[in-house]
Amino acid sequence: MLHLIWYIIVGLIAGVVAKSVMHMHMTLLWTIVLGIVGSIIGGLVTHLFSRPREGGQFHPAGIIVSILGALLVLFLWHKFKLRIPAG
Repeated sequence: MLHLIWYIIVGLIAGVVAKSVMHMHMTLLWTIVLGIVGSIIGGLVTHLFSRPREGGQFHPAGIIVSILGALLVLFLWHKFKLRIPAG
C-alpha cells in the first residue's frame, strides 16, 4: 500500500514540475497520471542503461528521471497536437 502512495506522490511532483516547465494547464488527476507515465518511461529508459539490483524486477527511476520522462510525454503530446481530456 505504501508503494502506491509513493507512486502517487512522485507522480504528482513530476507532473507539477513538467507541466510548469511546458506551461500547460491540467487537472490534478491528469497531473498525477502524467507524472506516473513519465516515471514509467523514465524507468524503462534507465533500465536500458543499467540493470536493476540482483533479485529486483524494476529499476527505480528517481524523481529527476521521472520529470524528464513526463517532459518527454508532454513534448510528444504537444507535437502531435493531441488534446488533454477535460477533468
